[in-house]
Amino acid sequence: MSQESDSVLVEAAVNGDDESFTELCRRYYPAMVAITHSILGDRHLAEDAAQQAFAKAAVQLPRLTRKNQFGGWIAAICRNAARDMLRTTKPRHVTEEYSIAAVESNENPASEAVKVALASLSASAREVIYLRFYDGMSYEHISAVLGISQQAINGRLRRAKRKLAEQLSRKGFGEVRL
Repeated sequence: MSQESDSVLVEAAVNGDDESFTELCRRYYPAMVAITHSILGDRHLAEDAAQQAFAKAAVQLPRLTRKNQFGGWIAAICRNAARDMLRTTKPRHVTEEYSIAAVESNENPASEAVKVALASLSASAREVIYLRFYDGMSYEHISAVLGISQQAINGRLRRAKRKLAEQLSRKGFGEVRL
């Protein structure tokens, strides 16, 4: 079943095949957690938001008209769930928990600077950084998830990395090459 296209899986799920929706969840859950993490800055809240989004998607799936664009559709639902969660949770200090896999430990002196630099990025730039470097996605997969071209992904990543490098250089980390 994992070889089926999104549109085939969506159609089967709409017709009552629970395994098809389960496969869609399996296929997209890590990316959706990365997207919500880029918004919320907290891994546990990100998982909650992604789960809420999938629950909402299960109910709204029959309304999806472009069945081949499930990734972009679920990503939009996830972004909205994360933003809703931001409105209802206690505001967090910008540097509290913005991290990616390479910045796991607060003992690393660069960790705080990277957290601040990540927080300074636009939401769309932070999103592609998380998908590429936190979740390890290929450009092709990011393109499918976000519904934008691989060239757009490349441009966003290039601009985000340049801004991160500038931020880190200003913080005294010398010339940073990302």
